[in-house]
Amino acid sequence: MPSEELTVELQRSAAEPPAKIPPESEAGTGAPPIERSIPLLTRLRIGFVRHFLVGYARLFGLSGLYRLGRLFGTCEYLVDYRRRGRVHRKLSSLFGVEMSATERRRHVRRYFMRVRCDKMFYTIMDRIPRGKLLNRIKLKNRRVVDDALSRRKGVYVALCHYGSHHVAGLMMALLGYKIAGVRDAKESHVRRYIYQKYRETWPEVADIKLVFTDTFPRVLYRHLQSNGIVASLLDVDRLRGEHLKRYPVQFFGQEREFLTGPVQMAHRCGAAMIPGYIVSRKNFYYQLIGGEPLIDPDTAAGLTEDQVLEIVMPRYAAGVEAFVREHPDHVMNI
Repeated sequence: MPSEELTVELQRSAAEPPAKIPPESEAGTGAPPIERSIPLLTRLRIGFVRHFLVGYARLFGLSGLYRLGRLFGTCEYLVDYRRRGRVHRKLSSLFGVEMSATERRRHVRRYFMRVRCDKMFYTIMDRIPRGKLLNRIKLKNRRVVDDALSRRKGVYVALCHYGSHHVAGLMMALLGYKIAGVRDAKESHVRRYIYQKYRETWPEVADIKLVFTDTFPRVLYRHLQSNGIVASLLDVDRLRGEHLKRYPVQFFGQEREFLTGPVQMAHRCGAAMIPGYIVSRKNFYYQLIGGEPLIDPDTAAGLTEDQVLEIVMPRYAAGVEAFVREHPDHVMNI
């Protein structure tokens, strides 16, 4: 799914326009290399947790499982003082004196409950009947995505490090969209195990194009050119080299630098660029929000990359800030 590593790899790709992409036979298809095996004890542990959660959901329904998640989240909030402190500091660094200590404590507790519920749901999504699952996915402003795809030049969705973006690509695939994403070659055993189960259950997930973080993302260029959707995160906190081009933006009154590679790639492909957000609701309902285009794609075609960045990056930062102000408990990367 979309991740910080995808943003870095797209930044590297910005030096080459689509015209220089070699044929499919030379570049490969983005197929995964041989993966590390998952230890037997780890598989047994994850399998036990999955069976427990599925059994609990069958006995008490998804609403009952959601209440269990909130209970566990509250317990984690009480005992995990180190992570609790990190979330406090994160909110304090963003909001400063705008948010009182009482409000911050409330949002920190909500953060723990939301994350625990999201993880529970993510662990067993493939065991939920398809109809019931799709009923919990609401795509707001779907017309924005469909109108962008009607141009036949692909769509770049600019996600952010706020909200459960790790489930966004999966949900878009289940809604029938052609999705491309990235996998970290060193991702956790849990992620790889769950994703393997997803591929076995849903053909749409098996069709998702994935690029590993240590490969040149030519497949993503091609995916846009075939009118697919590519998503990544621009608000990267951890930079992986001074050679990566960044653009300064104002974010909560502070100057930050966001990476620009994905925007450059989308501009060179003529793709529409829209912001994307995901909101976790009560009882495992999720709302995917497609924002208005960051720039009119027809207007962007006549501009240079620097001019496009001057328009897109501040709008992206302003949109992320507005989202965080509305959903302070959706902070991630803690």
